[in-house]
Amino acid sequence: MNSNRIPTKVLTISAEHNALTGAVILAGLAMVLLASCVGYAHLPTRPVLVILETEAGNITVEVNTAAAPITGTNFLKYVNGKFYDGGIINRAVRPDNTIRHDVEIQVIQFQSNPSRENELLPPIPMERTSVTGLKHLNGVLSMARMGPDTAQASFSIVIGDQPEMDFGGKRNPDGQGFAVFGRVVAGMDVVKKIHRSHTGADGAYKTETLEPSIKILKAYRK
Repeated sequence: MNSNRIPTKVLTISAEHNALTGAVILAGLAMVLLASCVGYAHLPTRPVLVILETEAGNITVEVNTAAAPITGTNFLKYVNGKFYDGGIINRAVRPDNTIRHDVEIQVIQFQSNPSRENELLPPIPMERTSVTGLKHLNGVLSMARMGPDTAQASFSIVIGDQPEMDFGGKRNPDGQGFAVFGRVVAGMDVVKKIHRSHTGADGAYKTETLEPSIKILKAYRK
């Protein structure tokens, strides 16, 4: 009888032990990998800076693609496609010229290059402030629209806090508000200068129409 022979029972236990150890190690590695992925998934999205060069001066805005990914990404597509190059700022709404006294707001409104109207991207779903958590505070960027889910390229910069433009506000009859997607980080003095500019008695926005409109020279990522 060979005295060096290892009993079958011992071999079986050893194999089971090795298999269990391997499974534990693999499970541990999987948990580490999952934790790593989850950590990266929760890293904040870095805001994108865009410079709007206008006849009145430069405005630097921060686009919030983390809180408003649909609206922010849509705006950046227009910037990347140079749709705002040659565009205009053609509206300034103030207490002295507003055509609506029931729910007054204060904004200036931007339009993409009119010659590229046929190239505009499809309207986007509306990201309501009740979902994004963003509010119409002084200096924010807000999409212009008609009905919900109709916004394309036109947007406004808000002067002063305007809660009636938020979800549930009364500025729009449907109560859905407007989508906020960024804020001014430099050039608010330019925004205010444009806001104070001369408006005519008639035009696309009646007494709120800038006369003459302010040209957007170009818009690009910083």
